Amino acid sequence: QVDLVESGGGLVQPGGSLRLSCVASEAIRNIYTMAWYRRVSGNGRELVAQIDTDGQITYDDSVKGRFTISRETGKNMVDLQMNGLKPEDTAVYYCYAGARVSAMRIDNHWGQGTQVTVSS
Repeated sequence: QVDLVESGGGLVQPGGSLRLSCVASEAIRNIYTMAWYRRVSGNGRELVAQIDTDGQITYDDSVKGRFTISRETGKNMVDLQMNGLKPEDTAVYYCYAGARVSAMRIDNHWGQGTQVTVSS
């Protein structure tokens, strides 16, 4: 069973745009945050953008002003609009959802990843 399904990756020229979308399984309850991470070949995953159910949004400094994360109220879906893409944005992008199971336990859910390549 796949918890999170991503779509929207691909190849784009520098300066171009892509929109990533992620849908969480209805089986995941009590999601309190959703986010996009990325992994550049050979490195660990890094946070790109995060949005909490209370509306708080966090961006990595490298994408501020270029990327926008959004989530439709009441739906377990999250999008990442990426504008002004640069070659250094090339990575595998992963959707993440944090679900609060109890006061002391949070379950982490990940998508399988979608490749974004920025190249001329």
